[in-house]
Amino acid sequence: MPDGLVQIGEVAERLGLSLRTIRHYEEVGLVVPERTPGGFRLYSETDIGRLALIKRMKPLGFSLEEMRDLLEITDRLGAGDDDPTLISRLQMFERAVAERADKLREQLAMAREFGEQLRRQRMRAEPFA
Repeated sequence: MPDGLVQIGEVAERLGLSLRTIRHYEEVGLVVPERTPGGFRLYSETDIGRLALIKRMKPLGFSLEEMRDLLEITDRLGAGDDDPTLISRLQMFERAVAERADKLREQLAMAREFGEQLRRQRMRAEPFA
């Protein structure tokens, strides 16, 4: 196996993703691994980093198109592209992540409050059980 490249099973284990999920991201063009002459996928650290970024975006509700856009931005910035619009686009993602994180914190607070309400209800009912 070429230096620095790993097979899909190792990627799945390292990132906690299923093989099916990794293949799906390849099918939609978010990651393009190298292939052995026998057709086995080989992933570089760059590919693994892309998949890790996608994994972080997914639970925040980002679409495949938004993922594709952010990956393009990070690829171009990583390649030294100094287009000022890239920074403003990246800042839009930063704001979107902050907004989504705030919403998740609100949902978590409501879930905790609901759990506490149920616990109090159970405590009141237990003496009669």
